[in-house]
Amino acid sequence: MRMTIVGNIKTSLPKSDSAKEFLKAVEERFKTADKSLAGTLMAQLTTMKYNGVHGMQNHILEMTNLAAKLKTLGMTVGESFLVQFILNSLPVQYGPFQIHYNTIKDKWNVNELTNMVVQEEARLKQ
Repeated sequence: MRMTIVGNIKTSLPKSDSAKEFLKAVEERFKTADKSLAGTLMAQLTTMKYNGVHGMQNHILEMTNLAAKLKTLGMTVGESFLVQFILNSLPVQYGPFQIHYNTIKDKWNVNELTNMVVQEEARLKQ
């Protein structure tokens, strides 16, 4: 098994006669990598801002993908949190849109928000 692992990782793993012990060492080695990755993804999600380079739909898709990656690492981002993160990532010209969302009774899911934001984007371009 050791022969199939990349050299820079192989040197950090202890030598073991048992496959079970070896796999346990590999598992322990990569647990910290998952924690680090989760922290990085969470920081990206919470600080992400719309830069205007790609469309609003792509921006929301990127944020949704970050949330999905976090979910695979055991950190579930609730849909209402994700909606708030997306709203907080919008530029200043979307201020009236954000105020409108905050004043309505209903809560939108990510798909509804995406549709509304894309419509708002088209309106602002006109």
